[in-house]
Formats: sequence, C-alpha cells, structure tokens
Amino acid sequence: MKKYSTSKHHALSELNITPLLDLAFVLLVIFIITTAPAVNDLNISLPTAASRPKEAPSKVNYITVDNAGKIYLNAVEMTEDELLRTLVEFRKQDPDLNVVVRGDSRIQYQKVVNVLDLLVSANVSKVGLATEVAAVR
Repeated sequence: MKKYSTSKHHALSELNITPLLDLAFVLLVIFIITTAPAVNDLNISLPTAASRPKEAPSKVNYITVDNAGKIYLNAVEMTEDELLRTLVEFRKQDPDLNVVVRGDSRIQYQKVVNVLDLLVSANVSKVGLATEVAAVR
C-alpha cells in the first residue's frame, strides 16, 4: 500500500522558447528605433575656399600591336627599345601612368607578352587589356 498519492505533475521534458524569442524580437525593435539614423539632419553652410586643387585626370596611353606585329604608342610606331625608353620617360613625368594594351586578335600572343614585359620593366603598374564584347549567339 502506498502512503502518498501519485502526482499528476510531469517532468518538464521540453523547453518552451517562444517567450525567449518574443523577448529577443522586442529588444531588437527597441534597438532599431533608438539607434540614431546616419543622415545629416543639420542645415549648415560650409565655408568656401578661394581655390580648390584640381587634379587633372591621368591621360591614358594606348599601346597597339597590329596584325603585322608593329608596335604603336599613341599612334606613333616604335621599336621595343624605343617603347621602353619612352615609357620610362612617361613614368618619370607621371608616376601614376595608365596604359591600355590593344593587340590585334590575329597576332601571335608572344608579341603582347613582350609588350607586357616592357611595361613591367618600365615599372608601369596600371595596365589594362582592351577587348571587344563578343556577339551573343
């Protein structure tokens, strides 16, 4: 015979996280509302300067290798040695020298690689390769 009655209470086998999620969402909404917006809401008149330093945009130099393998710098035909000397001079004048290499699609790839090697030798770091957009088939 039992001296105590059976309890109708069950052990809690699962944790109800719904109130915890509600609390997290309420805190998130409060945080969003109380955070100051990143807009400038003050009307102020900024002072003006007599002159503003104007940086001239860097001129882009084009190196073209045609289908005969001839090298042109800005439409002036040059040999590889002349191109290297000219690039070094341009680099001395403008440390931020920009060069775009345009190679004919029918030339040997080695000609374009030779031009890229010359650019590395002249310490030109801003180099682009010109291409055309292919037609979608």
